[in-house]
Amino acid sequence: MKITQPITPCLWFDGNIEAVAEFYTSIFENSCITDISRYPDAGQDVHGHAVGDALTVSFELDGQPFTALNGGSHFKISEAISFQVMCDTQEAIDYYWERLGEGGDPDAEQCGWLKDKFGVSWQIVPSMMGELMSHPDPDKSRRTMEAMLKMKKLDIAELKAA
Repeated sequence: MKITQPITPCLWFDGNIEAVAEFYTSIFENSCITDISRYPDAGQDVHGHAVGDALTVSFELDGQPFTALNGGSHFKISEAISFQVMCDTQEAIDYYWERLGEGGDPDAEQCGWLKDKFGVSWQIVPSMMGELMSHPDPDKSRRTMEAMLKMKKLDIAELKAA
C-alpha cells in the first residue's frame, strides 16, 4: 500500500468493514477501495477473528484516504468526531443528506449534522457557511446562527435570507 497523505483517519468498527467502504465509495465521486487486508491464522487467540475476515479496508473518498478497522466491540464511534462535507449548492446538500442518511438516523442530530447507518457523524454544510457566520454585520451573523439552530438539514436560501 502506497501512503499518499501523512494523515489518514482510521475508523474502528465491529463488523463488515467491506460494506462500510462500499457504502461510502458509492456516494462520493472519485472514490474507490484501494486495499483490503485480512486476518491471518496468527493471533486468533488474541483477536478472535476468523482467518480471512477483513482486518482493514483502505479507501478514498474524493481523494481523501480513510482506513476502516475491524477491531471488535471494544470501542464505539461517537459524535465527538465528524466529517464535514462542504457543498456549493442546495442540490449537493440534499444529495449527501439523503445518501449518507440512508438507513441511519438523520434526525438524531441538528444544524446540518446526521448520523449514518454505521454510527458515523457527518456535517453537510454549505461552503459559504463560514462567510455567513463571520459576516461583518454582527446582526447578520446572529440571524444566521438563529436560523441554523432551527434546522436539521441546512437550507442555503434560508441561511442567506436570515
